[in-house]
Amino acid sequence: MILMNDIVREGAEVLKTKAQEVKLPLSVEDEQTLIKMNEYILNSIDPEISEKYGLRGACGLAANQINILKRMLVMRDYDENNQLHHYMMINPKIISYSDELTYLPGGEGCLSVDREVVGLVHRPRKVTVKTYLYENGEVKEVTLRLKDYIAIVFQHEYDHLNGILFVDRINKDFPLNVPENSTPVRFKRAEEEK
Repeated sequence: MILMNDIVREGAEVLKTKAQEVKLPLSVEDEQTLIKMNEYILNSIDPEISEKYGLRGACGLAANQINILKRMLVMRDYDENNQLHHYMMINPKIISYSDELTYLPGGEGCLSVDREVVGLVHRPRKVTVKTYLYENGEVKEVTLRLKDYIAIVFQHEYDHLNGILFVDRINKDFPLNVPENSTPVRFKRAEEEK
């Protein structure tokens, strides 16, 4: 079981290093790593388990963050329309992205960054991703079209695989600046509750 002590923190060399392609078919070791990463995400959103083990909630985890330099990530969260996106990815590649940008109005957070960070990260609003997905012991190649919030979650984790932290993407001189072509992610469920 992955615990907070297993999460590599900001400043570690592994978080600045590009991860290596994973050889397919998946080795038993790589399969177990993916399963453990997925387990962390599920445990972190379970109120009892997360409290018992002191886990910070997460919607994504990249292998770099547990000191494994392999191109694997897990993400699980709901989009603006309350649709669940749960992916265990191997060797993802962005094959296209929009010029239009989006951002989280409250900024991004990360298991590997323990400090409060003020600043906005502007990312392509839509990305097309070619990846291998692991599901129920099988690996299949797929193309995913992700947009808005889920595109942000994916790009945040994808950056980890390339040795980039979200803090590296914040404009140092104007951290709260919003370019003309960037609009905030808006959650319908949050707006409906107002």
